[in-house]
Amino acid sequence: MMDPVATDSSTPSTTRSARASQSPASSNTDKPRRARRTRMTGAERREQLLDIGRTLFADKGFEGTSVEEIAAKAGVSKPVVYEHFGGKEGLYAVVVDREMRQLLGMVTGSLTAGHPRELCEQAAFALLDYIEEYTDGFRILVRDSPIPQSTGTFASLISDIATQVEDILGQEFKTRGFDPKLAPLYAQALVGSVALTGQWWLDVRKPKKAEVAAHLVNLAWHGLDGLEPKPRLIGHRKN
Repeated sequence: MMDPVATDSSTPSTTRSARASQSPASSNTDKPRRARRTRMTGAERREQLLDIGRTLFADKGFEGTSVEEIAAKAGVSKPVVYEHFGGKEGLYAVVVDREMRQLLGMVTGSLTAGHPRELCEQAAFALLDYIEEYTDGFRILVRDSPIPQSTGTFASLISDIATQVEDILGQEFKTRGFDPKLAPLYAQALVGSVALTGQWWLDVRKPKKAEVAAHLVNLAWHGLDGLEPKPRLIGHRKN
């Protein structure tokens, strides 16, 4: 006797079974589950926005940075930025304030030696260390700030540092018989030259930091070492 031949009547049930085994519920199990986001605290979100803003301000400047871009990089909506800082201006002000305090703190904290030449070395290293470690911050500071700052401008910060150097020079001037009233002028000149050299070194990064510091101190120290108590102009112009 021949075995019974399978008919098409069995196909639908088989097909239905196959389709059932590939139902959406079972196929979804093969898809990787989306990782659940960890919700940031308010303080963590604030720090995140500051880090993102700092990078963007350094790269594009204040005008070239938008709240939309800051929010997008943070993965939040614009209202979150406004909630924490009141807007782009508020975020920028906090970033600049932090960088000003950081730089001033590094320079002030470095002035620990007793010998004036070593103090010059420490001040030069402090500024170069800041440029190296906080490059984005320095790029922000050397730009003209578009909004008023509670801590002033980069120029006022350099002036604050010069005031501290002024005290050191004043004592050295007295020892050498120079007029100590001229110490502020020389302090501004010295600190200003270091700051401008730092802006140049920010992009070229050559020579190495220690060599740059050595040359800065070489110019400053030996320039001071050869100071004339009453310098004269040798050209035809007298005023």
